[in-house]
Amino acid sequence: MVIYEADVPGVGKRYEVETGDGERAVVIIHHDGKRELFRRADPDADAEKLFDLTAEQSRQLATSLEGTDFQPLDLDDIDVPLGGALMEWVEIPEKSPVAGETMGSVHLGKQTGVTIAAIQRGDETIGSPGADTTLQAGDILVAIGSRSEQNALESLLETGSVEDSD
Repeated sequence: MVIYEADVPGVGKRYEVETGDGERAVVIIHHDGKRELFRRADPDADAEKLFDLTAEQSRQLATSLEGTDFQPLDLDDIDVPLGGALMEWVEIPEKSPVAGETMGSVHLGKQTGVTIAAIQRGDETIGSPGADTTLQAGDILVAIGSRSEQNALESLLETGSVEDSD
């Protein structure tokens, strides 16, 4: 990871972190402890201000980002009950080819191997959705399946086809 650091005369310091997708996160730390967080989507454009943080809020956020209270798991190397099945919440992207289709016409289970236990649609929860349930962009699918089945589901939701992820 590359972090760019620069003095901002009369203000403090600026740090820019490449996020890997061409964007940068920009943090300006003022001499009085105030922090400003920006997002730079285009290197030739001005950064978009996201929010301000006090020094205390910054320390609390840094602790969360560092993960001192929580250590994520490498799910590819973890043993889980139910024969390796995982439960994940997967959102249907805005321009998904399956948006507007029914569960029955898409055949999520047959194509990917996952079981859809529920759909969260705004404040509504659809438990055990049937074949006639229409999928919508923004729906959050509660999917149960192996890591490779979950990867196949994400591929199907994004591209309309299942790519071999093994």
